[in-house]
Amino acid sequence: MRNITIESVNAFNENRNFKKSNTEVFYSKNQESTYLSLFGNTIATKFKNKLMISNCGWFNNTTKERLNGLPNVSIQQKNFAWYLNGEEWDGNLIEINI
Repeated sequence: MRNITIESVNAFNENRNFKKSNTEVFYSKNQESTYLSLFGNTIATKFKNKLMISNCGWFNNTTKERLNGLPNVSIQQKNFAWYLNGEEWDGNLIEINI
């Protein structure tokens, strides 16, 4: 796993702001929410104990790696299809139990 993924996921899990290259984490104290963005697309949102993820239509290795760094997220690819925690996934917004 790349350092940028480790750093951004740590910031996301710790509810603190982070920005490096194409990846940004934004914590909103007012909304009690944390957002993980890649190339300006929000691929993960955490609100209290709810985690929502999406690939924002980008089926690429960078998006997959950033999402795989999150707790309870395991994305694998087989024959061009993505599988989230063992189930085929179309990349649309989905809630992950944390």
